[in-house]
Amino acid sequence: MRVVLASCAALPRGDGDEDALVDVLRREGVDVVWQPWGEDVHADLVVLRATWDYTDRLDEFLAWCDRVPALANPVAVVRWNTDKSYLVELAARGVAVVPTAVVEPGSEPAFPDGEFVVKPAIGAGSRGAARFTDHAAARAHFEALGVKALVQPYQSSVDAHGETALVFFAGEYSHSFHKGPMLAQGLAESESGLYVEEELRGIEPKPAQISLANQVLDVAADLLSLSRKDFLYARVDVVEGPDGEPLLLELELTEPTLGFKHTGEEAASRLSAAIQAAIS
Repeated sequence: MRVVLASCAALPRGDGDEDALVDVLRREGVDVVWQPWGEDVHADLVVLRATWDYTDRLDEFLAWCDRVPALANPVAVVRWNTDKSYLVELAARGVAVVPTAVVEPGSEPAFPDGEFVVKPAIGAGSRGAARFTDHAAARAHFEALGVKALVQPYQSSVDAHGETALVFFAGEYSHSFHKGPMLAQGLAESESGLYVEEELRGIEPKPAQISLANQVLDVAADLLSLSRKDFLYARVDVVEGPDGEPLLLELELTEPTLGFKHTGEEAASRLSAAIQAAIS
C-alpha cells in the first residue's frame, strides 16, 4: 500500500502532529510519504492533511482534488466543507449550531448586539477571524476581507471553557482534545501565516457533546448522500451555549489537526486501520 499525506509548500511535512500516524503506518508495512498538494500524485490513497494554504487558491485546490483518483475525504465532501455556509444547512436540519448569518461581499451586514465574530466563509486555521463589539470596526473588517463571511454571536463560554474537538475515524469516535480561547478583541494573530497557534490538551468529552457530534455526522452524511463511514476523518468542534448545552462551531472534514500530539498512540493506530481498510 502507498499512502500520500497531502501538505502545502510552506509545511511540506506538516506541523508534526501526524508523526505518530506516520510511525504506525510504516510499522504496519504501509509506504507513506508527504507531498505538497498541486503536484501529480500516485498512491492508493491521498489523505488531505496540512493543505492549509488552499484558501488563497481554492479553485486550483479543488481542480487538483478532482484529478486525484483516490482522495480522503472525497472531493464532494471537500467542495461542501471548504465553505462554512454548510453551518446554515446543518442548522436547517435541526442541528444545534452557533447562530450563523452568511454575508455576501458588497452587501450590508447586520451585526448582533454584544460581542460577535466575523470570519471568512472559506478559511482555515482561524485566519481572518475577528471578534468585535464595535459595528463600525466590524464593517471595516468585513469590507477589508472582500469575501463571503460569517457573522456569529461570540459564545462567552469559550473564554472560560474553550472549545472541545471530537475526532472520528470512519464514522467512529476516537478521541477528543481541548482548544483554548484564541480570539481576543480584534483580529486573530497568525505567526506562521497559515494558522493561529492554539493551546491544546487532551480532554474527556461530555455525553451531550458526543451526542451532538454523532448527530452532526449523521446529518452531514445524509446531506451529501453518503454514509458517515465515508468520512475517513472528521473533527466536530463544539462550544457551550448560553444554556450550557453544546453548540456546533465547525465540522472539519477537509484538513483538520487531529490532535495526535495530545492523545495516546492508539488514536494513530485507529486512523491507520481506517486508512488500510479504505484502500482494501
